[in-house]
Amino acid sequence: MSLTRKKFLHTLGLSSLAIAAPASLAQAQERKLEKSGVKITNVKAYAPDSATYVKIETDAGISGWGEGDHFQTPITAQIIDRIIKPKLIGQDPFDSEYLWMQMFFEGFEGGNSGFVPGAVAGADNALWDLKGRLTGKPVSKLLGGSQLQKVAVYGSYGRKKEGGLKSIEEMVKEGTGFVEQGYKTIKARMQLYDRGRNPADNFTYECIRAIRKAVGDNIDLFVDFNNGYTAGKAIELGLKLYEHFNIKVVEEPVSSMDYPGLRQVVEALPCDVNAGEHEYNKWQFRDLITIGNPDCLNLDTAKCAGITECHKIAAMGHAFEKEVMVHNTRPTLATAASLNLLGAIPNAAKVQEFSGMRPELNLTQFFHNSLKFENGFLFIPTEPGLGLDVNEKAMEKFWVR
Repeated sequence: MSLTRKKFLHTLGLSSLAIAAPASLAQAQERKLEKSGVKITNVKAYAPDSATYVKIETDAGISGWGEGDHFQTPITAQIIDRIIKPKLIGQDPFDSEYLWMQMFFEGFEGGNSGFVPGAVAGADNALWDLKGRLTGKPVSKLLGGSQLQKVAVYGSYGRKKEGGLKSIEEMVKEGTGFVEQGYKTIKARMQLYDRGRNPADNFTYECIRAIRKAVGDNIDLFVDFNNGYTAGKAIELGLKLYEHFNIKVVEEPVSSMDYPGLRQVVEALPCDVNAGEHEYNKWQFRDLITIGNPDCLNLDTAKCAGITECHKIAAMGHAFEKEVMVHNTRPTLATAASLNLLGAIPNAAKVQEFSGMRPELNLTQFFHNSLKFENGFLFIPTEPGLGLDVNEKAMEKFWVR
């Protein structure tokens, strides 16, 4: 049945303002907004070693899937089961703003960073996947749609390996491997973090020198300091890397808790300085932007409380003339969520993070299809929901009951 203007005004509770609508204001106020008629019947968390997945089931026989934080997956799964699940059962999945508030603040005493927003992200992303499947639309369209069809990606890889750290030679080999696949940009992550700040050796400089020599001058280089330096040391190193090797971006040069120090680095370096992967909600991003003032925001849809929150942060960033470069090293539903977000915002950066399919994580076993990657580009999914078809049989043994 088509929605007439009169019915539309009644639905909004504004019928008394329309000449063609005779209903009184009291009658309009008594009228309840239409619900979708779908109810959430169950929420399940799955915890393989390298990912946390969430399934939301409904009485319509259609389910949605999302991915949350991959750190200590059994803990994240328990938060989903004990804190988030009770807030979702019996609810209309289209009330996702209300449900986000219920989930986030139900777990607020457990922290507004880390585990709780990482768990909320899994459920929130699953809600968006569910709404897409119920309506037959990709999530990017439900969010507004920017007509973006594909994004260039850069090869992102870190220094850590099983049992220790990679050598310079290993870092060079991995970087050239991305270039051989057609990537025009690569990012080397130093993975120093707060506990290894201002290291005595000069690994970062020597590593980037070797990578630049190996890949040539036509490849853009990003360097992730991973919170590894104080402001003064980060500026000194950043200037040398820019002068000698023409790096394009420095990411997280100082501690994620040092916004004034970050601002010093931003103001001192001629290249872009990015940050945001350790911010988990809109309030933290507000302070990151207004105090730290990075050039670009690194949102993570699997950590920063899900698509609902990330969409708001992207809008806030747009108001401050900040582009969004998603932080993402996961190849399945986290990447799908990131792509759908990018396909709905006007301030997506021209190149986005992607670490490849990462066979060592063994995550492709959980999906019947994969995201489209071609000639250095990832394509925005056009299938309903987030765009991935879950292999539920493979997933089932990791259900945390």
